[in-house]
Amino acid sequence: MVGQDTLDYYRGWLGYRRWFLRVPGVQVCVAQDGQRRLSAALGYADEPARTPLTERHLFRIASHSKTFTAVLALRLVEQGRLRLDDPVAAHVPGLVGSALAQITLRELLSHGGGVIRDSEDGDFWQLTRPYPDREELTRLAAEPSAAVLPRHERFKYSNIAYGVLGLVIEQVTGAAFDEAIQQQILDPLGLSDTGPELTAERREEFAAGHSALSYAPERAVIDHVDTAALGPATGFFSTATELASFYSALLPDEDRLLSHDSSRQLRHRQWDVKEAESGYGLGVFLNRVGEHELFGHSGGYPGHITRTLACPKRRTVVSVLTNAIDGPAEPLAMALFRLMDLAESASHQPAPDGARFTGRFSTLWGVQDVALLGGRLFGINPLIANPAEDPVALEVLDDSTLKMVSGPGGGSIGELARYEFEPDGSIRSVRGGSGMTMRPFEPPAS
Repeated sequence: MVGQDTLDYYRGWLGYRRWFLRVPGVQVCVAQDGQRRLSAALGYADEPARTPLTERHLFRIASHSKTFTAVLALRLVEQGRLRLDDPVAAHVPGLVGSALAQITLRELLSHGGGVIRDSEDGDFWQLTRPYPDREELTRLAAEPSAAVLPRHERFKYSNIAYGVLGLVIEQVTGAAFDEAIQQQILDPLGLSDTGPELTAERREEFAAGHSALSYAPERAVIDHVDTAALGPATGFFSTATELASFYSALLPDEDRLLSHDSSRQLRHRQWDVKEAESGYGLGVFLNRVGEHELFGHSGGYPGHITRTLACPKRRTVVSVLTNAIDGPAEPLAMALFRLMDLAESASHQPAPDGARFTGRFSTLWGVQDVALLGGRLFGINPLIANPAEDPVALEVLDDSTLKMVSGPGGGSIGELARYEFEPDGSIRSVRGGSGMTMRPFEPPAS
């Protein structure tokens, strides 16, 4: 169980990272055993308009869509309406005789079919042309250029593959993909703020998308568009809270969506993506972060970058949604598990009155956090993406003094941090590493 002190620090760390990296907005939810432990919205839904972000703002969650599509396909398998080893042409007549005809549904789900990623004209990702409709998608998938690698050669990510899976699902169910998703997944889980495609009546509920700072001094707002037949690959919207609920329903021993066997198939490693660091199952990425074996998905939509990670062993799910093309959703989500590991690996003494020493402090040289994790105090550098990298363990000597008992060799191990407090108990200053005076720091509004 992740401790409340760890969750409290994680929320404050997210707020600082959002400000430090100049991300317009961050929406986050942490759930354990399906119960919400943390939910927050930081920054702006629309930065130029200074519209505050809320926990109810909707985000385009892009390739998270693939998990929904994979779960729906597995439910249809359980119902006897599909087989994972069916060739795609058995369900999409327009692909009979094409280079993709014999690729199986399992290969499409696992990105093992060698299918082209986004076609030879992917400028719909830059919003300079519409996303392909069903007719165009079928034509693109039937072209010889759609098969770019031999089947089973390697992991080859493909949005076209998941668009084709949407065509399969429509053919098998006799319903529009949107309707099948609503009936089979969203309604059973009661997900009212999740949907398979942009809807005009809810447009005002979406957080604005923002361009990146890598090619311009200021961000521009990016409009939301319909992803048409690529909805099964990238069209969904949701909130961090509802994504945490959805992935919680896919944890082991949950049977609200999938049987035990189907759930294991979903999370079974089909391909290595980056050696042991990450792999892919059926519609989910598989990652290792510290001591945690995780599954989930990322999402990259024009203006929104998102990431959800679920830990079966700890039954913990974190979902982080950002509304900028350069939003660091993945490291922000991974940080929770790194902090959990740090809290649980601590060997120094607990700090019963540790909360009075915590805070964020600055010097001419930067910013330093004193955080309470698992009842123990740590010095943490919030300027780096991994908050558990080179932490300084701190022990309480008296009511105004800490000792730095471990940390990087270039630091101030063995030295003291002396606090001065205001009459109301707030911290006036800390003389810490290198004997420098640190003062409480709160980022200005931005």
